[in-house]
Amino acid sequence: MGTSNSYGGSGGGSPLIPSWLSDDGGPVSPDEGAPLPVPTPAQPPLPVPAPPAGPVPVPPAPALAPLPTGGDPQRFKTARNNFSRFVASGGQNRRSLGRALSGYVSRSSGGSRSAAQRMAPSRHSTARLANVLSQAVGGNAQEALRTLGLEKLAGSPIEEIFLGIMEAVCSPGGAIDESIARDAFVETIAELAENGITDFNSLTVEQVQTILELNVAHAIEARICNDIGANAVSLPANPAEAAQVQEVLYEFIERSVSDALANNSTGPTMTQDQISKTIDSVYEQSFSILQSMAEAEVDKQ
Repeated sequence: MGTSNSYGGSGGGSPLIPSWLSDDGGPVSPDEGAPLPVPTPAQPPLPVPAPPAGPVPVPPAPALAPLPTGGDPQRFKTARNNFSRFVASGGQNRRSLGRALSGYVSRSSGGSRSAAQRMAPSRHSTARLANVLSQAVGGNAQEALRTLGLEKLAGSPIEEIFLGIMEAVCSPGGAIDESIARDAFVETIAELAENGITDFNSLTVEQVQTILELNVAHAIEARICNDIGANAVSLPANPAEAAQVQEVLYEFIERSVSDALANNSTGPTMTQDQISKTIDSVYEQSFSILQSMAEAEVDKQ
């Protein structure tokens, strides 16, 4: 019909019944038209166990560790009052300072051991400082700095080297405890030249002791001022009196740290673990000696 070409049907060579059909219309194998194998019947599914009767028991939750009890918010009150009296005197009332420091260690902090334990970040940073300094003694400065990845600072001014060490051994100064450790480092760096320590490449054993003494003393000073002397040093209107307050307080602390370090020495042959234990002992003994010195000041006539 029309102009379209009509379909001419299958070619003469095409079989009437295609090879892919069986005689009964079912599929055959491509191998000479053989029937496909009949599949075996599937295995019956395994029986599903019946759910247990009644509610399923739930195991009890693990017991949680008890929360630590909070400290007495008034535990620093007496020490603060005595420290304020010392400050108000312009640093002259040393008996009030003695009462403040002895009460701070024995009662407010729970003893010298607890006082030292509260200064974990400072103890850790001082121990790492002691480790690198002990390795630097004897002209091994570059190798000592390499342990902290600071070998590029070899030959730099000592203040730059100590700033690099501070960043390597101190945690970021977010919390108060971490800030105390960093502040102690800054104060130590500021006093290096004053103590004749200007060359990291030629550190002596005596200079290492001086550096550690400065670091520990400033850390303890910052801890005490934060606990019982917040804003107290700024009370004297006379700048000279404020300076006297700080000088007398630091004198007490420095003497106690010096005595503690005399009983505990570090050296290049010590392991990091041994140095850490030594520094822990220095902090604890410093607080113990500080308490004894403060009590002796109270007993003076």
